[in-house]
Amino acid sequence: MQINIEIDERAKREICNLLSDETEGSFFRISVEGGGCSGFKYNFTIDSKIQEDDIKSNNLVIDKTSLEFLAGSTLEYHDTLIEKSFKIKNPKAKSSCGCGTSFSI
Repeated sequence: MQINIEIDERAKREICNLLSDETEGSFFRISVEGGGCSGFKYNFTIDSKIQEDDIKSNNLVIDKTSLEFLAGSTLEYHDTLIEKSFKIKNPKAKSSCGCGTSFSI
């Protein structure tokens, strides 16, 4: 199984920037958890431990369950006067909250 999400250039640069301050072997983890205002929420963390159900590609790790929710999505990084944040454009999401961190299917 491989990670089948797109990562825009700004997100790639920001991930590399974040990881440059971390210990060697650290990676950027994306996960989907229950909760948030719309039912599920995206979670972005820096991690260094690979779990049994993880799929790793370069410096990105997503667990198999989360990948089912994220397949076909695009990870973007937005850097504006108001905020700096990762956002996911998810074609499977039927609705999402205003902040863009939670969604429903």
